[in-house]
Amino acid sequence: MLAYITGIVLFALAILISVSLHEFGHMLTAKGFGMKVTRYFVGFGPTLWSFHKGETEYGVKGIPLGGFVKIVGMTPLEEDEEELNEADKKRVFWRKPLWQRTVVLAAGSVTHFIIGFVALWILVSFVGVVANPAHAAAFDESQENAQVAVSQCVESTDTAAPAGDCPDGQIEGPAYAAGIQDGDSITAVGGTAINGWESLVATVTKLTPDEPVAVTVDSDGTTKTVEVTPYAATVENEDGTTETVARLGVVGYVDPAIAPTIAVGPIDGIGETFTTTGDMFKETFIALGQLPSKIPPLWDAIMGGERSADSPVSVVGASRLGGEMVQYDQWAMFFMLLVVLNYFIGIFNLLPLLPMDGGHIAIAWYEKARSWIALKRGKIDPGRVDYMKLMPLTYAVIVLLGGFMLLTITADIVNPITIFN
Repeated sequence: MLAYITGIVLFALAILISVSLHEFGHMLTAKGFGMKVTRYFVGFGPTLWSFHKGETEYGVKGIPLGGFVKIVGMTPLEEDEEELNEADKKRVFWRKPLWQRTVVLAAGSVTHFIIGFVALWILVSFVGVVANPAHAAAFDESQENAQVAVSQCVESTDTAAPAGDCPDGQIEGPAYAAGIQDGDSITAVGGTAINGWESLVATVTKLTPDEPVAVTVDSDGTTKTVEVTPYAATVENEDGTTETVARLGVVGYVDPAIAPTIAVGPIDGIGETFTTTGDMFKETFIALGQLPSKIPPLWDAIMGGERSADSPVSVVGASRLGGEMVQYDQWAMFFMLLVVLNYFIGIFNLLPLLPMDGGHIAIAWYEKARSWIALKRGKIDPGRVDYMKLMPLTYAVIVLLGGFMLLTITADIVNPITIFN
């Protein structure tokens, strides 16, 4: 349990650092172009601590859910420029060339891409990871039988059990000890037929820890029955309480033919990282296109239906998955999940909708195009876009995103995705 909680905290902290670096990217490029930056804070709400360096106030606020940077003149809703001296008026955001404003606005997403790329390069070069990380936890649930990967060591409440070659606090996985191998399909447990991963989870949960049970396995077309003694594991319920349940020490299997592992060294790793990044970007755009169709199943999961492993998750759900990965010593998967999350945030933030950075970029280029057309037609430059007229649309986007976030958080609390059994 300690490892699980540690994993949750580490993943949430990694997300906070990533978002803070996103804002740092905005600030760094803005300062580089001579724009006036007045504030850079990690978190929201009441200020816990801050200091001034030059014209910028840096600090930490009480609610650790992100961060922000204040660039003077980023929108017409910013500070009154009449309060600025003549030198600073030339430094406001909107007076800078379009290409500089675009760079500053895109810098947050670019920061996410850099974080993801560097982490992915380290993984593919020196560790070896699933080449298609978007499917790392989304194993095939449509298969008739539950194809599994086996954990050699597992955490258990039974501290008196033999640990084997496992580290302190862990014991040898029952499925591993019984000779079940990665890629085997479990077809029956205690006489109960298994027809998929969800069926396996439900059946194993009903078993009694430390009582041997017959497990039927299909291994490369050969059927065999082995005796497995489930171990006692502590799981967290949706209401925050914990209970002890039976577990076999298996996880959902990802076919290497679909998602091969690679560890190719630092030079070849550059090319592999670009290739894998391209695949991940493609998967992200596909996922964004499918997002509306994921909402009804998400609602069904909240109402008690099965939760698909590839359904959307919130920061809460991602952190819980990170906790599981640390609990079972799956650090490569932990960092791969962070890579996927950084790439997704980077792409999502560039969508041409307010309040995302992509919306501000779209408006900046629209203003430029409108001014150019007016000049060609001999008309007066219409000037800047009236942001007040866009506020209803902005609020609509905020409400939709807020509703979707609330939906995913609820699903992650009521019916969370679990990738280890």
